[in-house]
Amino acid sequence: MELLRDTVRSYLARRPDASWGEFANALGVAGLAVPEEYGGGGCGSPEVAVVAAELGRALSPQPFLQTAVLAVQALVLDGTEAARDRLLPALAEGAVSATLVFAGSFPDESPDEPAHDGGLRLEDGRLSGCADHVLAGELVLVYVSGLLVEAVPTGRTSYTTLDAGRPLERLRFDRVPVRVTGGAAHMARVRDAGIRALAAEQYGGAARCLEEAVGHAKRRRQFGRPIGAFQAIKHKLADVLLMVESAGSAAFAQTCSAEDAAVAGAYCSQAYLSAAGENIQVHGGIGITWEHDAHRYFKRATSDARLFRTPESHRRFLASRIFEPTSP
Repeated sequence: MELLRDTVRSYLARRPDASWGEFANALGVAGLAVPEEYGGGGCGSPEVAVVAAELGRALSPQPFLQTAVLAVQALVLDGTEAARDRLLPALAEGAVSATLVFAGSFPDESPDEPAHDGGLRLEDGRLSGCADHVLAGELVLVYVSGLLVEAVPTGRTSYTTLDAGRPLERLRFDRVPVRVTGGAAHMARVRDAGIRALAAEQYGGAARCLEEAVGHAKRRRQFGRPIGAFQAIKHKLADVLLMVESAGSAAFAQTCSAEDAAVAGAYCSQAYLSAAGENIQVHGGIGITWEHDAHRYFKRATSDARLFRTPESHRRFLASRIFEPTSP
């Protein structure tokens, strides 16, 4: 695991602007979770989490989450044999990026959770409607009407987002023919795999914020002393350290239940937001300048906290699963 972490970290430091194909070919990470018979590494969530954490630490724009996690898991868990034979080798090679659209509500969500479809509907083998705020990817897979389908959008519109390193698109489908690639029996499990990978990204970003804040506290001097020698800064950084270490425990937990994914999603989202905010506070005036990276981590933390569920939505989900409803 340490070798994988160090290799990915070193590459991202040397080639931060590498394309997805270059990144995937150099490190083989696109196929980490792809079974070996399809040209992948046959690895599990621990390896995926290590790579995701390093991407989060570097604020990398690589489409790892949507391609190597969401699309791959959808095909592995729900794809037909023909679809896996056709698509997984290309995804494992990094020859194409991909994205996954969840149309409709998940079966384990409460009725007050918003739907995700944007009006998508499948009629007579043709897909119509729009999918909003979709992670950018070339190959488009859609969970809709109990099926996993491949569809080519009629139009794509890129959003101007808070976090430029996480491109989002609006996909339009005007009665486009679809290619059925599987069912939707494991749609919630695929979503949970995405939540866990995102939690690892958030942990990586939070850990980097802590490193930057500690480094600045050691270098910056006031009244003849490093600012890290003052109790106010010490306590602030100690609190962030506790949050970051706890986020790592949640993100790298060797479990796969929906409840555990929600715990990781809720805690890592909040930890990243707090760490990014405190990083700005420790840096003081320089932390709010456009030239410093602190604001970029805060923007990524803010956008990540709404990518699947908000921390509040994760906690509502946990409450619904843990506490029995009471009669009035």
